Amino acid sequence: MAEPLPGGIVIEGLRKRYGHGDTAVDALKGVDMRVAPGEVVGLVGPSGSGKTTLLKCLGAVIEPTAGRMTIGDRLIYDDHWKIRDLRALRRDLIGFVFQAPYLIPFLDVTDNVALLPMLAGVPNAEARRRALELLDALQVAHRAKAMPSQLSGGEQQRVAIARGLVNRPPVILADEPTAPLDSERALAVVRILNDMAAQFRTAIIVVTHDEKIIPTFRRIYHIRDGVTHEEPGEGRLPAPA
Repeated sequence: MAEPLPGGIVIEGLRKRYGHGDTAVDALKGVDMRVAPGEVVGLVGPSGSGKTTLLKCLGAVIEPTAGRMTIGDRLIYDDHWKIRDLRALRRDLIGFVFQAPYLIPFLDVTDNVALLPMLAGVPNAEARRRALELLDALQVAHRAKAMPSQLSGGEQQRVAIARGLVNRPPVILADEPTAPLDSERALAVVRILNDMAAQFRTAIIVVTHDEKIIPTFRRIYHIRDGVTHEEPGEGRLPAPA
């Protein structure tokens, strides 16, 4: 078996079967993926190809049927879960960025970002310090006291990215993060993800159908019928206008 990368993501022979007997459906049929620390990789494929199932398995939302997954030097699955507390796994090792920001409407921007480390036991002052540091890096610190309803769509997505990074996870899973955005804002989000990956050595998988951002990836995994195929990408990220 191949040696894991020093950090990042390693998926080997991952399978997921729904149901039993004649009605069984194999959603994943032996997926292999590697994402290095500091790398942003695209995951593309048609509806029903297994993208969502793969993301749910990697995010410890559903249990695979077989295979092996390593996140940030920790073996988390090897034909069964190797970590008992999956909630802590999701909290500490994985950041999530979704198509919709899902910000809590009655908390201001700072508290939306600081809430996760607070729930993990980080003192309130330290959690807010981390939140403000990320908001500054993402150029939305001036909105720190604003409520989500007062933000533009691009600002909301930046806050959501800060929330995904605030616990300093080794992995970010981004599910269609640019789908609701125009070209300029979509490319801005991709630049942010690349900057954050480089700064924090985070391994990032971006699931997307968005033709605007597919040329920005240096590596792309296509998933078809539950199997992944790797190919080089263009790695072409235009400079900000």
